Amino acid sequence: MRTFLSLLTLLLFGLTLQAQDSKKAKDLLNEVSAKANSYDNIVIDFRFTLQNPKQNQNQDSKGNLTLKGNQFVLNFMGVTRIFDGKKNYTIIPEDEEVTISKYNENDENSITPSKMLTFFNSGYKYSWDILQNIRGRKIQYIKLTPLSTKDKTKEILLGIDTQTKHIYNKIEVAKDGTKTTLTVNSFKTNQPISKNHFTFTESKYPNYYINKLD
Repeated sequence: MRTFLSLLTLLLFGLTLQAQDSKKAKDLLNEVSAKANSYDNIVIDFRFTLQNPKQNQNQDSKGNLTLKGNQFVLNFMGVTRIFDGKKNYTIIPEDEEVTISKYNENDENSITPSKMLTFFNSGYKYSWDILQNIRGRKIQYIKLTPLSTKDKTKEILLGIDTQTKHIYNKIEVAKDGTKTTLTVNSFKTNQPISKNHFTFTESKYPNYYINKLD
């Protein structure tokens, strides 16, 4: 009986620590969301890597992203994507094509600034992970584990700068072994941005095929 009570005490203590650990992780993520939402705009330069040794995949790309309210401009892998708050504009110079589609809030694949900055707010179990010193910056990692067993993602490690409360990197490991890492090289806020920055101007693409899906 004494042995059983000792094991029970250890189990309960472990569950309490786990709950505290999860709350601490969630509190930090809430700070990250609040900090991001406090800015008028955010301009990010990033590096994206994809690795899958089994399929001999090794990709390394750079991009940049500008966010303001419910609008964004994303330049990545030779493609520009503009979201003006109502419609998505995907500009592909290589194909000389522009695809225009309306935003569908019921589509899980639809990307908006709010989803980019708060994707971790639901659908995950949180846990406090390692603290690393990266080039003089203390990066605290939070592990996100999908609650749905159907999710193709095994886990996500979100690295957060403990001083600025900005996301430093996001490491995502898929169940098939694919590992993608997005690292923020530059994080600027409240930058001078023109009023037309998030506006698609069709006259700039005279020879492009305009594909209107809606």
